[in-house]
Amino acid sequence: MESDVNNFVINIATANGTGSQSSNLIILHTMFEMGVPVSGKNLFPSNISGLPTWFIIRASEYGYQAPGDKTDIQILMNKDTWQDDIDKMEPGTVVIYNEDVKLPVGRDDCIVFSMPMTKMARGIAPKFAKMMANMYYVGGLAYLLGINLTDMEKAVHSQFKGKEKAIEMNLRAIGEGIAHAQENWENTTTFRVEKLEKNPDTYLIEGNEATALGSVYGGINMLAWYPITPSSSVAEGIIKWLPELRTAKDGGTTCAVIQAEDELAAVGMVIGAGWAGGRGMTCTSGPGISLMSEFIGLSYFAEVPGVIWDVNRVGPSTGLPTRTQQGDLSMLYEASHGDTQHIVLIPGTVNECFEFGWRAFDYAERYQTMVFGFSDLDLGMNRWSTEGFVYPDKQMDRGKVIYTQEQLDSIQNYGRYRDVDGDGIPYRTLPGSGLDPILYRGTGHDEDGVYSEDPAVYQKTMMRLRGKIDGSRDNLPSPVIIEEEIKEVGIIFYGSMQNTIEEIDDILERTGLSVSTCRVRALPYHSNLEEFISKHDKNIVLEMNRDGQLFGILRKELPLELLSKVHSVAYSDGMPPRARLYSEKILELLEEI
Repeated sequence: MESDVNNFVINIATANGTGSQSSNLIILHTMFEMGVPVSGKNLFPSNISGLPTWFIIRASEYGYQAPGDKTDIQILMNKDTWQDDIDKMEPGTVVIYNEDVKLPVGRDDCIVFSMPMTKMARGIAPKFAKMMANMYYVGGLAYLLGINLTDMEKAVHSQFKGKEKAIEMNLRAIGEGIAHAQENWENTTTFRVEKLEKNPDTYLIEGNEATALGSVYGGINMLAWYPITPSSSVAEGIIKWLPELRTAKDGGTTCAVIQAEDELAAVGMVIGAGWAGGRGMTCTSGPGISLMSEFIGLSYFAEVPGVIWDVNRVGPSTGLPTRTQQGDLSMLYEASHGDTQHIVLIPGTVNECFEFGWRAFDYAERYQTMVFGFSDLDLGMNRWSTEGFVYPDKQMDRGKVIYTQEQLDSIQNYGRYRDVDGDGIPYRTLPGSGLDPILYRGTGHDEDGVYSEDPAVYQKTMMRLRGKIDGSRDNLPSPVIIEEEIKEVGIIFYGSMQNTIEEIDDILERTGLSVSTCRVRALPYHSNLEEFISKHDKNIVLEMNRDGQLFGILRKELPLELLSKVHSVAYSDGMPPRARLYSEKILELLEEI
């Protein structure tokens, strides 16, 4: 049986715009500073204020980071979801509620605690009572769980960053919440937080901020962006860190930042930067990619480098803009009309968000093409633990760029689109170098960049482009394979499913099923993936979308003899993946096959 020490799920039901995020992050960071393996999921609505929001905090002695299969401690603050939240509670759930909402709980099979949170908050700051009330459930939790108050005080100081009046008021509210709980609650609960030894170099960071830092270290010269949830904080992170990390010696800027009028304009600027020899980037989500499609095709066919980060939200159309999914994968891999194929980097951790943030520029310039980073809302907008990043230790890979006349003269029969050494990648010159020709053409062209509608010329160009991208396979990040020995089933997955796969693996192992895992980190897929598939009679591609998009890509590209070995488990409801749900679907599929 699992222990109740450092092993529970808290669900906090509030309303958007009430200041609850500060309270929730204080709980999360306090437990993290106590050394407890903890993760937080912010489920927020797609409006500015008023609609329901939930924050799920999971403490797990095993380090599991999925939301959890049930709620152990429920905080009730929102009258609009009050009854629904109550109906979902299992018997034995610990409930803390704001009695000033004046709604009944009515669950004799739960452990119920109340506090007049709004009334108490008015005693500190009448104008801010609605927001301050959240700090009282922080105090109540601190009492019930035995949370270290020194660490909680540090978390409050960190959250409000030198705003002394706010720090004073919020610490007072937490203290009053603890005092009320001590005087009025009989703590019969078994859930506890126990302080553990913490690595002092470990900290929490959002995936989007890690991507932003990686982009800065990758030498970004131009950021063009248009705000869209959930990618905006990538741009905001770059803007935040540029003055600190990338100021020129004369005090000037080293990166142009432009908030464009729309996504189409933003990607056009990225292509302009790539043509000029700069490292241009934009960040967006699925709807933005849809708008950018024609320009993406221009980048591919004219062979102009650029980087686009797609932080996936739920589609199609506006869909669920503040929920998570892996529904854009197929679109990124073949974005634009006609025959196109793109390099897609797929991080599964914040460390890889940073690493792929800088590597994306190297790949874009090496292969003279648009490179996609593919994250999602769960990885991008939630906070994850890291022990620090591995910084680039080599010079930037600028690819096959000609800088001098001597270099140009050394290339026999140079042409902008001529493959002189068989790797499918031509040499290029840059504007301002004084070297000719500076040719990039989005219409039909021959090897010299001269306009052509000759069928044979077009077909040869398209085959070279396919070969160029196909040739990137084993230079891209290789899969992460956990395979101590050949197991019954191979599980293939990607992206933020990484944060659930260990728990899925453990659940399956408890049923007697032995599995190996392979996390794909890039498309086109690495040759190691085919080797992994060949070793298992049954391989399951696990992903967060309806149609099994990676499964579809593999069905199209795998050798025929491997096709019968690959099966699909695809599920998407907007929530981060829950381990038990996906485990059950795997077991159901295995019974069928």
